[in-house]
Amino acid sequence: MRSSLIRAIAAVALVTATATAQAQAADPVRFGLCYDLTKIYVAAVPQVAQAAKDFADLLNLRGGLEGHPIQVTVQDHGNEPQRGIDCYERLKREGVMVFDFFSTPVSRAVLPRIMQDGNILLQPLVGRGDAVDGEVFKNVFVLAPTYWGQAANIVSYFKKQAGGNLNGKKIAFLYLDTPFGREPIPVFEALKRLERFDFQTFPFPVPGNDQSAAFAQIRRYQPDWVVLWSFSPLNPISFREMQRNGIPIERMVTGNWINEVDINNFGAAAAKGLKRSAVVSGGAEHPLVQDILRELYDKGKGNGDRKLVADSYYNTGLAVYSSAFEGVRLAIKTQGWPLTPEKIRQGMYRLKNHDAKGFMAPITVTPQDHGGGGKTRIDMWDGTKWVPQTPWFADYTGLVSTLIKANSADFAKANK
Repeated sequence: MRSSLIRAIAAVALVTATATAQAQAADPVRFGLCYDLTKIYVAAVPQVAQAAKDFADLLNLRGGLEGHPIQVTVQDHGNEPQRGIDCYERLKREGVMVFDFFSTPVSRAVLPRIMQDGNILLQPLVGRGDAVDGEVFKNVFVLAPTYWGQAANIVSYFKKQAGGNLNGKKIAFLYLDTPFGREPIPVFEALKRLERFDFQTFPFPVPGNDQSAAFAQIRRYQPDWVVLWSFSPLNPISFREMQRNGIPIERMVTGNWINEVDINNFGAAAAKGLKRSAVVSGGAEHPLVQDILRELYDKGKGNGDRKLVADSYYNTGLAVYSSAFEGVRLAIKTQGWPLTPEKIRQGMYRLKNHDAKGFMAPITVTPQDHGGGGKTRIDMWDGTKWVPQTPWFADYTGLVSTLIKANSADFAKANK
């Protein structure tokens, strides 16, 4: 009896070891992350890369994508377009078909090569806002709300706060004077005509450390709300200027590029009432984050500083790659191996209300919409954490779609 039990246990161990070896021997699914890890976006992008690698490792512990391990290669392009192109060409030769550059100038520079080669470009929260138009940008998957969609949703929130009528209300748009900062302006201008609110822009120059002139003008303007379109290290400067000019921080809504480091650099208690356009849940409470902490970091296997796990930028990376990995998994499941860019493209179209079990706004990718629906929500800092003020929603979608189509049509005409 004892010897039979030993043989049975040995047989089970052999089967398990064989399955593990087979999974490890399977061809990997390669993702190329050419990122700015050293210059302009260093306050946010390393956390996104850390999240992508952590999530890949977690999924690999569970068998990868339909038995194929995920291989994430991260390289630095320093936000320089030519270095991004070089990274693309190098990884393409190594068999990578899915790329992410997390930089607007680099994504724009590589886009023509991606479209010519037929590879897949992930473009979350950077690059061309009109790339959500899947009928023009067939190989580009945004998998997140555009800045245009975020701006529209912020105005929708203001309208609800005003009892459904924005006529005569004043909205100040404070922004870093770069293409990134200027991008939402056409949406605000279009909505200004539709909703009859007063809208004025207040740019501050690069590098963004001196915002005093813009705030002197905002103080004279006396807006009902201030929308801030800036980036991580510059946010606390804006908050201090709000405070110095006697403008209640409760009147400000930021874009998505704000995290807990920014809050703490200003003061967690002083930031109470600040609001943001959220694209992902904050904090470490979600089971996905808890699994990563337990299965990787508690065992010394994490891909970065544990303190950055559950930071807003880290969670953004998890949200993006939960969609990207799931789309590729569905491609393998429904169309088999070996993968091709076309199979991956079709796999992305199987993402239906994907929200990583409540971790992010649900996205549904279609051949027409490569963004997933454009849903965001408004979160408020309560002194210790981000608290949702709205459900996930998308508003003025027809207006945003019209702007997208107009821009993508110009691109298509110029690139016939």
